[in-house]
Amino acid sequence: MSRRILIVGAGEAGRMLARELRVRAAGQYTLLGFVDDDPAMAGSDFDGSPVLGTGDDLPRVVEELKADEVIISVPSAGREFVRRVVRLCRDAGVPFRIVPGLLEIIDGPVRLEQIRDVHPEDLLGRDSVIFDDASITASLEGKTVMVTGAGGSIGSEICRQLCRLGLERLVLFGRGENQVFEIENELRAEYDTVDIVCVIGDIRDAVALRRTIERLSPDYVYHAAAHKHVHYMEAFPEEAVKNNIVGTWNVIEASIAAGVERVVMLSTDKAVTPTGVMGGTKRIGEYLMKAADRGSGTRFISVRFGNVLASRGSVVPLFLRQIRSGASVTVSDEGATRFFMSIREACMLVVQASLMGEGGEIYILRMGDPIRIVELARDLIALHGHRPGIDIPIEFTGLRPGEKLHEDLVNPGEVTEPSAHEFVLTSLAPVPGGFSAPEVVAEFARLAEEGDGPGIRRYMQQLIPDAALGASID
Repeated sequence: MSRRILIVGAGEAGRMLARELRVRAAGQYTLLGFVDDDPAMAGSDFDGSPVLGTGDDLPRVVEELKADEVIISVPSAGREFVRRVVRLCRDAGVPFRIVPGLLEIIDGPVRLEQIRDVHPEDLLGRDSVIFDDASITASLEGKTVMVTGAGGSIGSEICRQLCRLGLERLVLFGRGENQVFEIENELRAEYDTVDIVCVIGDIRDAVALRRTIERLSPDYVYHAAAHKHVHYMEAFPEEAVKNNIVGTWNVIEASIAAGVERVVMLSTDKAVTPTGVMGGTKRIGEYLMKAADRGSGTRFISVRFGNVLASRGSVVPLFLRQIRSGASVTVSDEGATRFFMSIREACMLVVQASLMGEGGEIYILRMGDPIRIVELARDLIALHGHRPGIDIPIEFTGLRPGEKLHEDLVNPGEVTEPSAHEFVLTSLAPVPGGFSAPEVVAEFARLAEEGDGPGIRRYMQQLIPDAALGASID
């Protein structure tokens, strides 16, 4: 028996899909027609398939025509539109799928094989990001690139993107051997033209790190190794310092000594007006990178961005585990918001931005509007066919130490200007006056070795006037 299909969107993509259903899937599907919000579409008929109403009419049309499935076919749709249709489908009790975004279908017409389930990324509500692959490939061709933290979710995705962009050799540097093993095997299976070298090491070991960089002589270093969990770093500030400050300085010094062309550090929105140690260490890292660029032949660039969907330890994988287990979904605060970007977009923008820089820049990724975490939780529950707050409860647990209600991407008073890429801003923030990188690192290292958490916070507050670490200073 054929499935009765209703298409949301009577534009070009929707009509291409309708033709696919009629020509290639005759007998499998019966096309009932379209719903479309464009008033100009009202009453239209496309090859015998009528426009049956607007999106708001979807539940009525589904019930009256006994639709078995809804397919969302608006490739340019933003988050609010997709969320609205998902909720209407949920209320109508009908399964739904989606035609992919513009970037996924840009090389040809919509095909049946492209129809897929709605993904969390579809709920971001941002314009598609266009990358200049040709210029990136030209910059990377024949290069040796090293990625620290290569086994992490961000580091490993940077490795994937680099491999498809024409570099000659990729050095996977990481502390977790199992994670490095996994990404190595994946990359070797897919990219046999790239020379992949694995190094198990720790950025906190300055001697071994310098030896590795001198031996392998990378042209570029992407520094993704970092401790990132805010509440853990509140409990263990000395570990945040050893990894995110001292480790970053070790990467900087080793790269200068080996004549690396370009070093790129991944920063975070938590470095903006930091309220916790983790964000403070990343802000200091930005200072170190900017200070190192003075008088060095190596170009040092920082890239600051917010949360990445599906990165290890982030809220989306946590929510998905909770939903699949039938447990309550835990949200810190009903009003909490965060910036989100897909992992591929974030990593490609990091690579794009890093190759634009002349040295000393802090690039800030435009991440769209912040999203309420509770709304993201509700959307994910709905995507799995459940009713938020009814089938799957939502539990508010309170902000953890060091967490903010809202994040920002730009510091108070920080001046920015557009860059060569529409999704990247350039920060013009200077290093604070009197900032001596070697002295700062030495003092943080001393405090960390002594396990002096309050001292770390006091010194951090002294160096970052807009930080709000007072409540955490013992």
